[in-house]
Amino acid sequence: MKRIFVVVFSLMVFSVQVYAQNGKSGIIKFESTFDPAALTAANGIKLSNEAAARMPGSSITSFELLFNPDKGIYRQVAEPNKNKHTHYSGSGFFGAGPSRHYYYNFENHHLLQAFVLNDTLFLVEDKLGILPVPGDSVNHPAPVIEYTKSDEIKQILGFNCHQVTASIKLKHKIQGVEKEITDQFILWYTNEPGFDFSPNPVLWTEGVVLAIEGKGTRTEAKSMHYQDVNPKELDLPANRIIINQEQLRSKIDLRRKQANLSRIGSWN
Repeated sequence: MKRIFVVVFSLMVFSVQVYAQNGKSGIIKFESTFDPAALTAANGIKLSNEAAARMPGSSITSFELLFNPDKGIYRQVAEPNKNKHTHYSGSGFFGAGPSRHYYYNFENHHLLQAFVLNDTLFLVEDKLGILPVPGDSVNHPAPVIEYTKSDEIKQILGFNCHQVTASIKLKHKIQGVEKEITDQFILWYTNEPGFDFSPNPVLWTEGVVLAIEGKGTRTEAKSMHYQDVNPKELDLPANRIIINQEQLRSKIDLRRKQANLSRIGSWN
């Protein structure tokens, strides 16, 4: 009888341990929708019937966050019947391009964004909730983001998510005249999973952001599963070169100058 009790107790302990481990690692599936027509209308731009007919339709891109207690990787999911090689995007203020690829360190909020330049894979150092400084700070000053919390709560994947509105002000000098553009995004976040993350690293205040709504754009978590994650799946690529934001700007400026010289040479 004592032996049976020990076996049952051991199984109970093992079950609890497995559940705890699964609760610390897993995968969240996201869908990102872009609707050019909705974006145009939201910006107050009226198109002719002919122009509206040529407007591309809305598109949906799938992403996933694979995570364990310490780190995670957010990446685009390869579509069926398409090239499944990892595709890295460029870099930008509000999420780069459609093929965003980030490596997150949950402990210190640091992250690395994958960026290919001249066929070389760079990982650009960044931090959650921090705006990168633009290279041309005279004509393009850094955007200013103001967050406004709301008492509104809604359920996403069974989590109680709180609403935050991000108001973004962008200033541009066009022919010497400074113009200000204001945009807004609505974030839905929860602190229940126990780590900090956003599918757009610039837009974050706390917790895990499960949805971001903007003009003609929407990114939302569609499923979440706790499962074992092989640590090697979260490792950085072997062929990467890690650089900071200043080094990235220098490389982009150099590439721009080389492209300009190439165009000038082609005219001669």
